[in-house]
Amino acid sequence: MVRRIPPGRDRHAVLHAAAPGTAKLQEPRHVVVVGGGIAGLGAAVVLAERGVRVTLLEACEQLGGRVRSWPVGDAEAGGAGRTMSRGFHAFFRQYYTLRSLLRRVDPTLAHLVPVPDYPLRRGDGLTDSFAALPTTPPFNLLAFVLRSPTFPVSALPSVHVPSALELVATDYPASHERYDGESAQAFLDRLNFPEGARHLALEVFARSFFAHPSEFGAGELVGMFHAYFTGSSEGLMFDVPDDDYDTVLWAPLGRYLEGLGADVRLGTAVKGVRPEGDGWRVDVADGSVTADAVVVATDPRATRALVGALPADDDERVAWQRRVAEGRNAPPFGVLRVWLDGRVAPEREAFLGTSGYDLLDNVTVLERFEAGASRWTAEHGGSVVELHAYAADPSRDPDLAGDGPHGIDVERLRSRLLAGLHDVYPETRDLVVRHEELLVEDDCGLVGTGPWRDRLTVQTPYPGLVLAGDGLRVDWPIALMERAATTGVLAANRLLEGWGVRGEDVWTVPLQGLVHRLPGRGRRPS
Repeated sequence: MVRRIPPGRDRHAVLHAAAPGTAKLQEPRHVVVVGGGIAGLGAAVVLAERGVRVTLLEACEQLGGRVRSWPVGDAEAGGAGRTMSRGFHAFFRQYYTLRSLLRRVDPTLAHLVPVPDYPLRRGDGLTDSFAALPTTPPFNLLAFVLRSPTFPVSALPSVHVPSALELVATDYPASHERYDGESAQAFLDRLNFPEGARHLALEVFARSFFAHPSEFGAGELVGMFHAYFTGSSEGLMFDVPDDDYDTVLWAPLGRYLEGLGADVRLGTAVKGVRPEGDGWRVDVADGSVTADAVVVATDPRATRALVGALPADDDERVAWQRRVAEGRNAPPFGVLRVWLDGRVAPEREAFLGTSGYDLLDNVTVLERFEAGASRWTAEHGGSVVELHAYAADPSRDPDLAGDGPHGIDVERLRSRLLAGLHDVYPETRDLVVRHEELLVEDDCGLVGTGPWRDRLTVQTPYPGLVLAGDGLRVDWPIALMERAATTGVLAANRLLEGWGVRGEDVWTVPLQGLVHRLPGRGRRPS
């Protein structure tokens, strides 16, 4: 058998082959995909490419879900204008499935531009850089410790060695369950990294899940560390789109789907799904759509509402519905985008992760990446800056409590984010905000400390109904946008397998840590 060539630079990447079957559907089938985010787009593309009639229903006026963008201000009138998004997203090189999806409309990924560094700065100004690190473990770890101002070599004796070895002794899927009941904060406590390294090298990962480390599962944290640093040779290298998400990513994928015969309906909220005969009925505001199967690829709260209304008429379904009801959402997050009357200093980082700057978790100077922001800067002479607060939780921070969206005082959130910007990039203190957009949402799922096996998967106890989304359980060490894309593919593959059609292969980072790759330890076959 000929071994497939890995999609990136990591020769240890693992191929997960789809079940065998025909290349195309042999008899007509219709699938409704509920949700046009990354997971829904992934499912819809795989299905439509194999001859399935697809109807994609998306509640918003743009595709992309939690990675969408939309016009604001003068752009709504058709001008060159401005856009808003739900925050910065890094398209890491180990996002093999997501990048494969994007290649459908951008074969060379020309619209993804590399970001030279992933700098992380703490409140006292010390900054960790990943720019010149080797990408291959363990050399990346050794170089990080030798170069890091927040992880001095003198601090190594204080590190709890058995806990640290867990980061390089992972073995998936078993490692997921190893941390049942343990929070990321508890794991960080026993790891006993220096405080600065704790915040910058690890806690940043937890906060990117929009959760406080005390509520975020340690297994997910360790999985991210494996995927991005200790288990993959792709390194912490990532790309960003060269214009807003809708223009260069999702709108082209929507047109690609329509070219395959899919019916893409924007601005169409789904009110309910229910089995009907041998198929399914999906209710929308102006009627309903019937189909052979349904992929529910909505945000976690919407998914719970849609599938939680299904009949629990046997023991398996009762148990499954109990797991559905146990799902929780992460605290609110905030994104503030400001159009300034002057520029951020050119020597400043285009993207900067932060810790110790109050609510501020990252800063992005958008005209350095996005064509639309660059045009605005050229015309008006000011920078377009985006500020992100990953976890703006009024229950933990009473100063944020108010009568705004999700119980937040939006003016207080705004002022504290701007104060963080002024601290990290002081020249912005004297700049005037000409336009601004503030978004507060709480629609991200919480990956908590409960049993890994209790989390929902693609499969459901209802024939013809599958789920997709970044909140689902997957055996492999993947997360965030890559988990969304992968579960979309897996949802499509499950339906296709039932119809005798071969789905799409999936590549992941290696499933085992460095300890398991040492000579004499053996290596799991792909």
